Amino acid sequence: MLAEWERQSAVQLTWPHKDTDWAPILSEITAVYKEMAHEISLRESLLIVDDIPHNDTWARDHGFITVEEEGQLILLDFKFNGWGEKFEAELDNAINRHLYEKKLVKGTYEDHLDFVLEGGSIESDGKGTVFTTTCCLMAPHRNQPLAQAQIEERLKLYLGAKRIVWLNHGSLLGDDTDGHIDTLVRICPDDTILYTGGDADHPDLTLMEQELQGLRTIDGQPYRLQRLPLPHPIYEDGERLPATYANYLVINGAVLVPTYAQPDLDAEALRIIGEAYPEREIIGIDCRAVIKQHGSLHCCTMQYY
Repeated sequence: MLAEWERQSAVQLTWPHKDTDWAPILSEITAVYKEMAHEISLRESLLIVDDIPHNDTWARDHGFITVEEEGQLILLDFKFNGWGEKFEAELDNAINRHLYEKKLVKGTYEDHLDFVLEGGSIESDGKGTVFTTTCCLMAPHRNQPLAQAQIEERLKLYLGAKRIVWLNHGSLLGDDTDGHIDTLVRICPDDTILYTGGDADHPDLTLMEQELQGLRTIDGQPYRLQRLPLPHPIYEDGERLPATYANYLVINGAVLVPTYAQPDLDAEALRIIGEAYPEREIIGIDCRAVIKQHGSLHCCTMQYY
C-alpha cells in the first residue's frame, strides 16, 4: 500500500446533492467542496463523482485503495457498509465499478467486496507497515466471525504489508466510524507520526499517546512523535462533533488541513503539520460544515497514483 505523500495523478471528490444527508446545509457544504476542488485542481487532476447515484460523499471509505505490485497499480475494491451497517451504502458500493468500466481510473481492478475495509481505517508508510485500530476493525458488523489474527492475515495479503500495527486506544466523541485512524494518527515521511492529543473528555487519547511512545519502526527505531492540538469543543444540537486536525489531505505540493475558526489552535496545527511536510504548502480549509456530518477533509477525498 502506497504512502499518501507519494506522487499522485488525481483526487476524487464525491459531490454532495439534495438526496444526501447534506441536504439541510447543502449550500454551506458545497462551498467547502468548491474550495477543496479549487486547491486540488491547481496541482493535479480532479475526479468529481456527480452523475453516478450515491448515498453519501465519503470518498475515503467507498473509494478504491491503491497498491503497487511489481510496478503495476492495483485498484482494490472493498465493501463499504456504512461503518458497520449504521447507514445505507448500497449505491456507494457501485461507484468504483462504474469508474473502472468507464475508464475514469487507471489500474488493474480487484474485487474484494466480500471484505469490509474503509480507507479511513488504515494508514501506510509505503514501506510495509500499515497502521489501524482494533476498535474499528474489530467493531460489530464489519467482518465477523473473523478473528483479529484472520483479519491481519488478509490485510497483509491484500495490502502487501509486512506488519500491521494495531492501536488499542483512541476515539473521538461524536465519531461514527468506531475510531478511524485518519482522525487520530497520521504517518508522515521520515518515520514521523502526527497524532491527536487528548483532553479531560478524551482520556483514551492519553492511553493512545502512551502506545505510540512504545512503538518502533520496522527497523527497530523509535518514531518521531508530534502531538496535534485537539480543537475546542464544537457542538451541534447539544452533541459534541468529532473535530480533529489529523484529518488532513496530502496532495502534490501541498497539504490541505481542516480548520475550525479557532485562530490559535488552527495556527498551531498548521505549523506542526508544516514541520512534517516542509517542502509542501500548508493550506487551511474551514471544515466546520463538514464535521456536522461527523467527518472532515480527509474523509471527503481519495487519492489516485
